[in-house]
Amino acid sequence: MSDTPTSHEIPRGQRILILPLGSWEQHGPHLPLDTDSVIISRVVNDSITHASINSDHYVCAPLLPITASDEHAGFVGGLSTGTEALVSAVVSICRSAMSWVAGIIIVNGHGGNYDALQHIASALQFENTVHSIWSLPSYAEGDMHAGHTETSLMMHIAPTMIRTEHIAGLQVTQATVDELRTKGVAGVSLSGVLGNPGTATPEHGRQVLHMYVESLVQRMQSCSAEWLHSST
Repeated sequence: MSDTPTSHEIPRGQRILILPLGSWEQHGPHLPLDTDSVIISRVVNDSITHASINSDHYVCAPLLPITASDEHAGFVGGLSTGTEALVSAVVSICRSAMSWVAGIIIVNGHGGNYDALQHIASALQFENTVHSIWSLPSYAEGDMHAGHTETSLMMHIAPTMIRTEHIAGLQVTQATVDELRTKGVAGVSLSGVLGNPGTATPEHGRQVLHMYVESLVQRMQSCSAEWLHSST
């Protein structure tokens, strides 16, 4: 992404704010705590620099690195705002931006933020805040947490951050969203992994990243066409 602009370099009402949400939580013994943040930062960066995007239409806010990760309670290292605090923070950030932006795209990289995003959407709609909320799309071969999907992405994006020696022997564990809501991750997986990191490959990570970027680019294009129709 480009260097941070000054206040005088942003024409009022003619830019879209990108607000990325990451997380700081366990991702098994093989992936770092900031895995979600690493992945969503790369998705945002590649989307803003995509050939079909006019990067001058966007301003990227600093990524929020700690969000709602209460479902990972019990594992060492995790930090969580909880849902209520995340809602309050994001709504306040969006409210503060609306005096100078054309609209806000919240770009979510953490599944545990789902409940918070529903409340955020409701509050922003009530306040007539121009916004769109985009989350990493699911796909047929994907798994839930620190498994095939995220490990593949990290193999492609940041291979030196993976503790590959800890992947072999990890038990393949699956869970439903309802189970996670009632038991938390620790209640269904001792390792903290939901899926199968043993099948991960860098090539699959490249394909998934491409899919994520194409999806976000489409959202950015549609928002730009709707919100910036009367600007440069």
